Amino acid sequence: MNILIIGASRGIGFEFARQYREAGDRVVATARTDEGIARLQAIGCKSFALDVADAASVSGLAWRIDGEAFDVAIVNAGVIGPRTTALETPSLADFDAVMRTNVLGPMQVIPQLADALAPGAKLAVLSSRMGSMGLRTSASSWLYRASKAAVNSVLKDVSLVLGERAVCVAFHPGWVRTDMGGANADLPVEQSVGDMRATLARLSPADTGRFLNHDGQPLDW
Repeated sequence: MNILIIGASRGIGFEFARQYREAGDRVVATARTDEGIARLQAIGCKSFALDVADAASVSGLAWRIDGEAFDVAIVNAGVIGPRTTALETPSLADFDAVMRTNVLGPMQVIPQLADALAPGAKLAVLSSRMGSMGLRTSASSWLYRASKAAVNSVLKDVSLVLGERAVCVAFHPGWVRTDMGGANADLPVEQSVGDMRATLARLSPADTGRFLNHDGQPLDW
């Protein structure tokens, strides 16, 4: 298969790249830093620099992948921002950083990659159960929650526009042991990514526009 991973220098994104390469797939993966690019190239990925929050950087994505036909595209780049526990108004800098990466990022990237999807491709955006309205029982990290609720909306709109061209889903990867999730998280990154890869492989057109747990169970928006 031909795989595109946006935001793959570490954590979940890098593990997607590693597992797909181990399975023998061709992987094109982006990172923001030279170190991230080198790490991806070391496992056999085609890699180049991309900052999803920077319009100038994203504007070059379409020509970098011109002529490709990706079977799977994963938009993974994201930040958590301030870890608040109360109704603490975010600073403008924090709001801009989180919303530009988590919401504007996919809104800039997906239009650039849409024409490089193979017919019947799978397109996944990494969201979070923390963005769910129906399942919410806490207001911690409310800026991050707002950004993931917004990216769920973005994914739903993408599914409507792409229609039968691609199966589009938002994923909750679980609470994963990465730099973002921390050492006390529930899931090893290998399991989370393995589950999502298995879920992607069995998606059908009927699944498009859904919000799914890493193991494929449907989640409330």
